[in-house]
Amino acid sequence: MAAGGWLWVTPTPQDPPGAIRGGIPLCWPWFADEHTADESADRSGPLHGPARKAAWRLDAVDKHEEGVELHLSPESRLHSQLTPRAVIQANANRLHVELITEHTGETPVKMSGALHTYLAVTDAFGCRLEGLPGARYLDKLAGFAEREQQGELGVRGALDRIYHSNAELTLDDGNRRLRIARQGSDSAVVWHPGDDALPADTPAEVGRHFLCVEAANTRLDPVWLVPGAQHLLGTTLSRAEDA
Repeated sequence: MAAGGWLWVTPTPQDPPGAIRGGIPLCWPWFADEHTADESADRSGPLHGPARKAAWRLDAVDKHEEGVELHLSPESRLHSQLTPRAVIQANANRLHVELITEHTGETPVKMSGALHTYLAVTDAFGCRLEGLPGARYLDKLAGFAEREQQGELGVRGALDRIYHSNAELTLDDGNRRLRIARQGSDSAVVWHPGDDALPADTPAEVGRHFLCVEAANTRLDPVWLVPGAQHLLGTTLSRAEDA
């Protein structure tokens, strides 16, 4: 899967309305189980918010010499005060995705979210992620213990970390190098479940062919939106040699 596209998708996805494991799921308007903008009475909304399982419509397609641009929005209302839309720009050398939130209500709202990018790699446990030396991070596998990254990050097993950093990153899987830039994000989430905790929709034989490196707003950098304001969360992938 790493030989072709930049993004990975499981070969055995769930049927709708199950979440699709792969591509770039839209975690909105909260990340993981933070429930920052959860409007349910007992704050029991779905993991990562409602956007990733929602139906989205294609509003516009613009094809030009530099590639293609797509505009999408949810088919139904997902929040009483916040309205999301997505913009995708793509060509052979660059993929740019934006998740734009507009506050159309009357009271301030605290939100979080992520572009949960599944990158296709040759072997996740042979990857090196450059750009994080000295960054502080929360280690979710150690009860959110706060630590500091020593040197570049070599992935050798299961990890689930939230780095407090807006640095540009480079992913090297031994066969290619991808440049990862983020916009509107001071959290970089790096995740792989490890061989022994693969999700049910991920066969063991492909379990190491992805690594998630996510542009995010988390408990480290939540976003407060006031009425009339907008927030843009973005990620840009490009070939490192073309950057």
